Parts: sequence; C-alpha cells; structure tokens
Amino acid sequence: MASNGSEPLIGISTYLQRARFGVWDAEAAVLHRTYLDAVVRAGGRPVLLPPVVDWTARAAGFLDGLVLAGGADVDPARYGAARDPRTGPPDPERDEAETALARAALELDLPLLAVCRGAQVLNVVLGGTLRQHVGGHNVTPAVYEPVDLAVAPGSALAGIVGPSLSVLCHHHQALDRVGAGLEVVATAPDGTVEAVELPALRFALGVQSHPEADREDRLFAALVDAVRKGA
Repeated sequence: MASNGSEPLIGISTYLQRARFGVWDAEAAVLHRTYLDAVVRAGGRPVLLPPVVDWTARAAGFLDGLVLAGGADVDPARYGAARDPRTGPPDPERDEAETALARAALELDLPLLAVCRGAQVLNVVLGGTLRQHVGGHNVTPAVYEPVDLAVAPGSALAGIVGPSLSVLCHHHQALDRVGAGLEVVATAPDGTVEAVELPALRFALGVQSHPEADREDRLFAALVDAVRKGA
C-alpha cells in the first residue's frame, strides 16, 4: 500500500470486447495503454479491474486509488430515461461493475479520477442524469478534439490546473442533472459540463475529457498525490 512508501496501487476499470492479438481472435478484457502510462508517469502502479467480479468495498479495499475509464454509453435505464436512437447498445456487465466500483470508492473515500464515461457513471450513481447526445465534442471518430475550458475559481480543480485549461475531448454524451453532492467546476464554451468534483471526499474528480491522452496532464499526478497525502 501507499503507506509503506511504494508506488500506490491505482485500479483502472476495463471492459470486455472481442479483440485480435497474436494468433488469437477472442473475448478479452481491454483498455487503452495510455491509461497505464499515465498512472506510471504519475508515480502509481496500475492494476486492471475487469468487469467479471462483484466490486464491493471489501473487494476493492486493497486499492489506493481508482480510475474509472472512458468508453461506451451508460444504459439510460440506469437513470430512468428512454433510449435515444443515437445512444449505443447497453453493456450490463460493465455498467454493473463500474457502478459498484464508484460506490466502493465513495464508501472507502478512495481517491477517484472518473474519465469521460467514468464521470457519467459517477454522476448517475449519485442520482444524476445524462444528455444522450451533444454535438461538437465527438466530431471525428477516434480523434480527440481540443476544447478550452473555464475552471471554477476556488475549486480543487483550479488548484491543480489554474483558471482555464485546454483539454482533449471525445464524447457525444454529457452530464445533465448533476448528482447529489457534486459541484460543476469546469464548462466548455457551449456550456457543456466538463468537470465535476465531490468536495465531501478527499479527492473525487470527474472529467469529460481524456487526460490519459495528454502527456502534459496534471490530473493523474493529482490523484497519486491525494493518495500519498492520505497515507
């Protein structure tokens, strides 16, 4: 654990998908390598968390911090909405696993960085809802779009990045009604909520952008710093 001076164990959620590697074409637990590299650059040790077990607080208790990774749309049924035709197909295993991981992090006060879909999962767990389609933030498939954000003065995020921030975005959904206890701490020029934080916890930040894809990112380092300060 981080308290003994070693690299903090940072769990990262993964998802199940058919993939080709070597001679194989098989179901696999997958994740962009950029998440692993971002954790390592920040001084942490990444631990992959597949959606195949019940991630209770007890099961997740060996972790020092948690990253909820980006990915496919959250099932609208989880926040009581009818499906928009532009919303992707549901992934019940991933929804269930990441919902459980988010709840475990909240219960344990585990430093949490929720990325894109992860921020949406966190919002839904806290009773919030999502906008099922937002134009302009996912213009080209598999290409991150630069977006300039205004950051709320006095927020924990502002203490990390300052009053403004240029980020890399790739999302077609966004937060609508904000979940209980969350505060909006960054917005895009069109008013889209781009970051939220939960002040009641030592570090709980949700961002719609993809800091793992930005080598100049400071958020993964802030996550690891929060772990070390609480050790």
